[in-house]
Amino acid sequence: MRFISRLSVTLAVSSLCLATSASNAVDASCVLSASGGDDGPAFVDAVQRCETVVVPPDTTLSIATGLNMTGLSDRNIELQGTVKFTDNMTYWINNGFYFEFQDQIAFWMFGGSNLRLSGGGTIDGSGQVWYDAFATNATLLRPILFTVYQATNVVIEDIRMLNGPEWINFVNEGQNILYDRINISAVSTSTNLAKNTDGWDIYRSDNVVIVNSEINNGDDCVSLKPNSTNIVASYLNCNGSHGISVGSLGQYAGVYDIVENFTSTNVHMANAENGARIKAFAGPGVGAGIVRNVSFSYFVEANVDDPLVIDQCYMTNATECSAYPSNVYIQDVTFTNFYGTSSGNEQSVVASLACSPDGRCSNISVSNIYLEPPPQYGNATYTCQNVNVTGNAAYLFGDCETT
Repeated sequence: MRFISRLSVTLAVSSLCLATSASNAVDASCVLSASGGDDGPAFVDAVQRCETVVVPPDTTLSIATGLNMTGLSDRNIELQGTVKFTDNMTYWINNGFYFEFQDQIAFWMFGGSNLRLSGGGTIDGSGQVWYDAFATNATLLRPILFTVYQATNVVIEDIRMLNGPEWINFVNEGQNILYDRINISAVSTSTNLAKNTDGWDIYRSDNVVIVNSEINNGDDCVSLKPNSTNIVASYLNCNGSHGISVGSLGQYAGVYDIVENFTSTNVHMANAENGARIKAFAGPGVGAGIVRNVSFSYFVEANVDDPLVIDQCYMTNATECSAYPSNVYIQDVTFTNFYGTSSGNEQSVVASLACSPDGRCSNISVSNIYLEPPPQYGNATYTCQNVNVTGNAAYLFGDCETT
């Protein structure tokens, strides 16, 4: 995109844009400063005008309107300071960017091709008011902190993400997306928990890599939603989460969900509900799908309720699951090199492979599994149903074929 450049452009936030080329403003560098009002429109304008946008250290941009940064090309945001969304709940509920999938809204959409967000700065979602409000209204729409939307070739690195009202990152229809050195913290300062604060939710996306990151939150550390392929979630330190989750899948009738080629290795999981988990709905009126070629390895777990889980009867009791098995088939899954302790929440049970009948789980391998409950619960118990298990730790699960 070409247009007449200027040596300086005054934006509503008193930004200074210095053009590096007299004829091509795509080469401009824009440095932003706070206005004392809503800095959102000027932030969006700067990203549209300039190849590189800098938010300097000790600068906090107050964002009171949604950030629609989609359809971009060859853009770089150097976030060294802070982008802070206001806590005006009424505005955001009515004006957040809406996604039909799971009835979501979002603060910030970032999309296009060849994009980078880096710089060591912070995105702050002012989540506490949302945590407190959700405690009394479970239907409350809460914004996703940062959404990569219809994007290709994106790098997000060295960013702190603080107190998102709900999901922290949503990758929707993305391809070739890298997250590296992301520090997530979503922790309530009141007795009302920070709920549904997933670190990442990936949907209809291919080739997404999440590495070298710290996550302290109140829901899934990473969750693969429908149609996630060629995904890596590795070298992560997750605390307080619901685990590294494939799913849930097969929730909606008439919809076919796919998760293929997922690798998660070198994960430390502490004080969590789950460690490595695959979950799919069963029961009448559900959808269908496939989970195939999934590898979990080198998990170190501490105080985790369910360190290793397949649940192909998710949100369904055993009787209903038998009558209406899951239509999401689970194939070619490996769990290897698991170490650590459960919380004792399931007493002696440290791993559970619960599949629907009729061979809907196949080629499930477990090797080098060293998980233990707290000492008061005695020896570890490994449970399974409706699945054959292979690998050098298969003996731990007993006669899975007839359990």
